[in-house]
Parts: sequence; structure tokens; C-alpha cells
Amino acid sequence: MTAIEITHRFTDMSSIMEAFAYRLTQNREEAKDLYQETLFKVLRYKDKYREDTNFKAWSMTIMKNTFINNYRKKARQNTIIDQTEDDFYLNSGAVSVENSGDTNILLQELMKMVQSLEDALRVPFLMHYQGYKYKEIAEELRLPIGTVKSRIFFARKQLKVFIDDKYPGIWN
Repeated sequence: MTAIEITHRFTDMSSIMEAFAYRLTQNREEAKDLYQETLFKVLRYKDKYREDTNFKAWSMTIMKNTFINNYRKKARQNTIIDQTEDDFYLNSGAVSVENSGDTNILLQELMKMVQSLEDALRVPFLMHYQGYKYKEIAEELRLPIGTVKSRIFFARKQLKVFIDDKYPGIWN
């Protein structure tokens, strides 16, 4: 399908796509931006479209995924890390603080278990735990994405064995 044909098909369903964009963003200007970005991606990836598939569903999937990716990007940009020291507490009389010593010990034990994994399993697992996507991990480690997924799977499986050995019957 040519770029002109795709543009015509996309503009024929523009009211549906604009409404879907507004439903996702709840903002007129952001919806317009999402609509334009989706049209750009539809044209950019026109070679990925298969003639026997539903063009509307394909386009809406691109729009939804674009929205999700933009939302995640904004969430990461808006994250503020406060590195100031907590030297004082305001109005702390009505707030009770729970002792999380047991939790800290369990977390330390879990981190020791993670550290005991072999590097081939531990590195992709920790990257995934830190929020990297499979594709990003694969690119960083120069591995096929399937290898990354299987290594993370086997790391989880091994950690489950470690935990079950340390705390028998915990999964029941």
C-alpha cells in the first residue's frame, strides 16, 4: 500500500481516530498531537501493515501504544528525587511510624540471593527489576530478545528455589 493510499484510509476515519485520541488524553491539544504522531507512525511503518488485517485496528493499536509510551516518558521526566536529609519532622505527633526491621532483613536476604545468581542471569534480571524493557536490555547486553526473556525467567525460577529452600511452604 502506498503512502497516499494509507493517508486516504487514515483521513477517512479521522473522526474515529480523533475521538479515540481524545478519550486517551482527555485534552484537545494533546489529542491533536497524538493524532499527528500516530499518522506519522502509520506512514513510517506502512511496510509492516499486512493487507489482510484490519487497518483501523492496526492504526488504533499504534495510537494506543504511542499514548502509553508518551505517558511513561512523561512519568519518568516528572520523577523528582529528593536528596535532602530528613533532619526534622513537622507535625509528626499524630503520625505513627512502623518499624520495618523485619522487612529490611527479608529484603537484604533476597538481595543476597539475587547476588548469588550467575552473572548471565543476574545482570538481565536486575536491569528488568530496575525498569528496563526487554528490548533495551537486549540492546545493552547485545543479546537476542528471546535470550534476555529466558534468562530473566530462569533467574526468577532460581530465586523461587532459593526462597523455597530458605522458607519451605511459603508458596502454599
